[in-house]
Amino acid sequence: MDQIQTALTNKGKKVFVPYIMAGDGGLESLREKLLFLQDSGADAIEIGIPFSDPVADGPTIQRAGIRALKEGTTLKKVLNTLKTYKDEVSVPLILMTYLNPLIAYGYEQFADDAQKAGVAGCIIPDLPIEEEALIVPFLDKESLTLIRLVTLTTPIERIREIAGKSEGFIYAVTVTGTTGTRNEFSSNLAGFLKTVKSLSSVPVLAGFGVSNKEQIQEVCKYCDGVIVGSKVIDLFEQEKYEEIQNLIHAAEMVNK
Repeated sequence: MDQIQTALTNKGKKVFVPYIMAGDGGLESLREKLLFLQDSGADAIEIGIPFSDPVADGPTIQRAGIRALKEGTTLKKVLNTLKTYKDEVSVPLILMTYLNPLIAYGYEQFADDAQKAGVAGCIIPDLPIEEEALIVPFLDKESLTLIRLVTLTTPIERIREIAGKSEGFIYAVTVTGTTGTRNEFSSNLAGFLKTVKSLSSVPVLAGFGVSNKEQIQEVCKYCDGVIVGSKVIDLFEQEKYEEIQNLIHAAEMVNK
């Protein structure tokens, strides 16, 4: 069992994974945010790498990415920064990045540097399973987990194929579209999550559009936990730290 799956399994509660954008507010703020989230009960943390063409990101995360790019944030700088305090972070760190920055970096060099920075895995939204052989051997060599995504429109046979390869957890996308807060979800979301859960041997976490306590607790009825990004980014920007903690605790309450 890989590091991420180990951290998320047998928790006795639903899992909460916050997403933050590296370099939003300056890279010097990343350590403070990571330690705050860790101390507040986050089970793992997803770290976005700013990119000029983020096809999966909604307005909030796009704006955070633009702010980070203006600060001069790059993938290499993020990894170098994480490396300086990796011993302080005990929860798994998962990088969310796109394929182009990895091609530019070099797959083997990226995997080596990510491992040295204490990264446990990565999410690459624009990498289809048919092309995974480009990078997975390098990730495997450094014990880095590739987190795979399924969506509401993914055919059942493809969900089964992705589930059969998955490690860490399956990222179940709860909306048809980009990230961002939503007032309501599709009527077939519960059935979709139940289906993915029935096919998966690893935890299933739901993300995209999950933004308040009620949504967290509703979605957690059908899967193992949630990933919350846009709302966490907004709350950090507004310095509403207690509200971030309340979101984390909302997931913990589902099994009580």
